Amino acid sequence: MNIKLIRLQSGEDLVADLVEDRGETLVLANPIVMVPGREGTIGFAPWSPLMDPDIKELEIRASYTVYISVPNSDVIQNYEQIFSPIITPKSAGKLIM
Repeated sequence: MNIKLIRLQSGEDLVADLVEDRGETLVLANPIVMVPGREGTIGFAPWSPLMDPDIKELEIRASYTVYISVPNSDVIQNYEQIFSPIITPKSAGKLIM
């Protein structure tokens, strides 16, 4: 997986598997949006909850992005636990949910 933090011009922060950068478009798999929770926590929600769940990849215009970066290790670990077919043990670190 090539997990990236993608800030959109709308202000949304996505976490997604960046499958391919085609220059003018980006192909994303399993995009989720981060939503603030109580007491400084962060949760995840589907970016497009009305999209057909059988669609695994989504193409967006690169011009809609402000930046693409690497998320922190806790976000990567949580993302992998959500989408990996392999069950990984939880670390003793801070859990983000």
